Amino acid sequence: MYDGPTDSWVTLLPFLSLPNLSPSSFVFLNESQLPTHALSSFLQNILTRKSLVNERQHKNPQTKRNIERERETEREMPINSSFLFHSFPVKRNRVPFHCFISNLKRSMSRSSSVGQSSSFSRPRHVVKRLLAKPQHEGEGAVVRRSIGRLELKHLDPFLLMDEFSVSAPAGFPDHPHRGFETVTYMLDGAFTHQDFTGHKGTIRTGDLQWMTAGRGIIHSEMPEGEGIQRGLQLWINLTAKDKMIAPGYQELQSEDINRVEKDGVEVCVIAGEAMGVRSPVYTRTPTMFLDFTLRPGAHTYQHIPDSWNSFVYVLEGEGIFGNLSSSPATAHHTLVLSTGDGLSIWNRSTKLLRFVLIGGQPLNEPVVQYGPFVMNTQAEIDQTIEDFQFCKNGFENATCWKSQP
Repeated sequence: MYDGPTDSWVTLLPFLSLPNLSPSSFVFLNESQLPTHALSSFLQNILTRKSLVNERQHKNPQTKRNIERERETEREMPINSSFLFHSFPVKRNRVPFHCFISNLKRSMSRSSSVGQSSSFSRPRHVVKRLLAKPQHEGEGAVVRRSIGRLELKHLDPFLLMDEFSVSAPAGFPDHPHRGFETVTYMLDGAFTHQDFTGHKGTIRTGDLQWMTAGRGIIHSEMPEGEGIQRGLQLWINLTAKDKMIAPGYQELQSEDINRVEKDGVEVCVIAGEAMGVRSPVYTRTPTMFLDFTLRPGAHTYQHIPDSWNSFVYVLEGEGIFGNLSSSPATAHHTLVLSTGDGLSIWNRSTKLLRFVLIGGQPLNEPVVQYGPFVMNTQAEIDQTIEDFQFCKNGFENATCWKSQP
């Protein structure tokens, strides 16, 4: 009788490729030994051979019926005699092959559902796909704009999303903001920030700056060092009650950003939660900002609150998002997602896939924007312009401040 594990991905694997082992030699694989992303490859290479049953077993009528079942299964399954698993403990039992097939089918059904529709009550899918093309901003800086363009003006609560590439002396010299937050995440290189409150600092590869403009700030953002400095900047709207709060910062160095790696998937948790790990960043507007890297063949899924808006921006490689019937998305593409409670992602390519998954709770408030000022009414925008011009109501320090080279 079979006395092996009952909760394995694949309960029984005959070692058919090894002639020195008897047909009753089996390998037991559990979830920790066989990662999810390897499962589909494993199932496609299971061996079936009539040599599982020796001549002695043919005399048993019950075994003969089992053999007929095995032969029917053989005709449906591909054969690859070169496929081997090794370095797993072997347990010897006399197990009818139909038990193996039954467990295999259950495992296949279970594995195919991981991260797909059965993982979520309402899985998200891609409803809009945009290529972020290079354009010039600031003084000589090049950005690829995902949100804040004609085709996607806003995605509540997100106002703008740029991937920037800047080499000195280009950059973003002194400029104001009011009414929202900016999130700057460095992909490669370094950027120096300084503002009229006296704050100054440099963020480097993997570092994060979460700036609350609130009632008003004037600052500069300039590249540090030689070569191209790359990063992402996201603008997140603030509710009407928070638009006039005092400006402030949350800054994290790369080593302070929580990250986790499992089964070929790594995620840096910039904001929100993923794979059981939370970010320490406080978000006034509830937000998730996750930097995922998937190795070839890896698959993952991420819960997203049902009411949130969300999107993906692909940084490197190509991936399949939402469901396996979707066409792969490549670097610099923005994928706006439907509503739902989660997203599945696959890397079916031979290269690394890197992307950010960003989501946030909609504010459902009017948005009136004039460049770097974002308020709720035109009257508030008019007042903001006046405040900036006459250095009042939050812009007082502008009278005597200029950034230093």
